[in-house]
Amino acid sequence: MSKELKKNIGFLAALSTVVGVVIGSGVFFKPQAIYTATNGAPGLGLIAWILGGLITIAGGLTATEVSAAIPKTGGMMVYIEEVYGKSLGFLTGWMQTVLFFPGTIAACAVIFAQQASELLGSTSDNMILVLPIAVGIILLTAFLNTIGSSFGGYIQTIATVGKLVPLVLIIIFGFIRGNSTSVFNPMVGSGVNTITTLGQVLVSTLFAYDGWINVGAIAGEMKNPGRDLPRAIVGGLSLVMAVYLAINIAYLWVVPASDLAMVTSPASLVATKIFGAIGGKVISIGILISVFGTLNGYLLTGPRVAYALSKDGLLPGSRMLIKVNKGSSPYNAIYLISILASIYALTGQFNLLSDLTVFAIWVFYVLTFIGVIMLRKSKPNLNRPYRVPLYPIIPLVAILGGGFVVINQLLTSPIISLGGIVITIIGFPIYKYRIKKNSQ
Repeated sequence: MSKELKKNIGFLAALSTVVGVVIGSGVFFKPQAIYTATNGAPGLGLIAWILGGLITIAGGLTATEVSAAIPKTGGMMVYIEEVYGKSLGFLTGWMQTVLFFPGTIAACAVIFAQQASELLGSTSDNMILVLPIAVGIILLTAFLNTIGSSFGGYIQTIATVGKLVPLVLIIIFGFIRGNSTSVFNPMVGSGVNTITTLGQVLVSTLFAYDGWINVGAIAGEMKNPGRDLPRAIVGGLSLVMAVYLAINIAYLWVVPASDLAMVTSPASLVATKIFGAIGGKVISIGILISVFGTLNGYLLTGPRVAYALSKDGLLPGSRMLIKVNKGSSPYNAIYLISILASIYALTGQFNLLSDLTVFAIWVFYVLTFIGVIMLRKSKPNLNRPYRVPLYPIIPLVAILGGGFVVINQLLTSPIISLGGIVITIIGFPIYKYRIKKNSQ
């Protein structure tokens, strides 16, 4: 029997994959951070949703060239290794294992717990209730994923429905029942620096758009990746951007930006205004299902990076982390990610955790974009089933957009950024030690 992946994915399947992977928790909860940063003004927030979408589309189109040219398991760390060498490739996987995946899972768990506590009649800042729920939902999801990878797939299907229902209902009824509060003006509130604030709100929108890097993984299974993959990326992310813009305008159609800045769950506030208390709670349950699906998706994929590093003996405890159960799940790797996520979740800070992970991952995204240009020069004859269109303009848009966000985050949130850098750099001596030990 052939072990080759069949090329049976067409344009529509690829398009739906893009939309399904990207839409998650950020669109429901990030408006609070955005309109807090703009001091209650709506204009710059909406511009950030557009710019975040354009940077993401450019990034997706660029990264897909290297993912199609290097169709190996491991994702971004494989691309980084190919271009920059094994040590930086390891640091990519290390960052994803100890920071990006557990940090993102923790952020989703915290916002899930805050939403759940409000549904239970408490407040979102009641840490006596929030923290146990956050840790509990991480450990529950970890247990469900150890049952088997197919079970995790069922959860994703249910969650996709859960995320679409509240989105569609809020958009439709928001425009019908809203009464057009100011949507685009003013651009920023008093005392706000437009440039630095743009960087801050872009971090929030890029969290909502994240997940696109995984789309390149299906390139090897597409019937015609050269034609259909860029169409799926541009079409899918454009559709996501349109949905994000529509729902944010719907939010503002119903509730002013200054009010959205004051609540943990802007979507639930808007839903309650539209549908009343009971209807708002029903929509909130749909949002919870969506967040749970996002959390599950990251806990489904994150341990595979730890597993891949452990197969090469590069992580401490590699012999334990490569163990797989009868359901084909790397259960020890799953529990490693979930324990780290539980520790991060004890901060109880959704925006801090999500900003930390966006900064960390975008450093490596920018390196990937630069790597596409470097590979064009160093390996011009490399087989490229797909080439980024409008080269080098699209890669440069991705590099400049991502670079602006990373540098701005370093300047405006140095403690968070340096924390991410330190956690990542710790991996370097560990890599050197493991390489030395393995060679002995």
